[in-house]
Amino acid sequence: MTTPTREDAWRLLTEWTPGEALRKHGLAVEATVRWYAENRFGIVEPELGTWCAAGLLHDFDYERYPETHPMRGAEELRRLGYPDEVVEAVLGHGDHTGVPRVSLLARTVYACDELSGFVIAVAYVRPNRSLDEVDAHAVVKKMKDKGFARQVARDQLTRGAEELGVPFEDHVSNVIEGLKTVRGVLGL
Repeated sequence: MTTPTREDAWRLLTEWTPGEALRKHGLAVEATVRWYAENRFGIVEPELGTWCAAGLLHDFDYERYPETHPMRGAEELRRLGYPDEVVEAVLGHGDHTGVPRVSLLARTVYACDELSGFVIAVAYVRPNRSLDEVDAHAVVKKMKDKGFARQVARDQLTRGAEELGVPFEDHVSNVIEGLKTVRGVLGL
């Protein structure tokens, strides 16, 4: 069986995820993971496609199976022939699974997941709702506001950067740059 393509991953996401917000989140995480792959780690095709699939699909099963997310999604990815490293990254993208993040890909998906959403939330409250109005300082300031995006675990944001070995403010800047590559889709 051949490795599923990016188009296959997009089809799977849209089939399992009817909600536009979660689809956009998948695109955001894919973009930030891709940014790291290309700009920080020098990853190229065909491995780059694996990284993009992991970012895009990390939450694909959430709307169908919120109680068993991401376990049920991992089963489906295995059934469809996705590489083990994609399955590992999906299983390790949240602390609630207890799955260790062994690979650089898994650590990158984890580091980009919650921070992508948090950066987007910061952009939404800026006057022009633009990523051009967001920098690391603005993100760190909003992290201190416990009432802002209160569902986001601040320790997970910083732990992701630590696991990548990147200073937190640099990580924020990298995520912003990755998000800018899909700003049109995100409306930012």
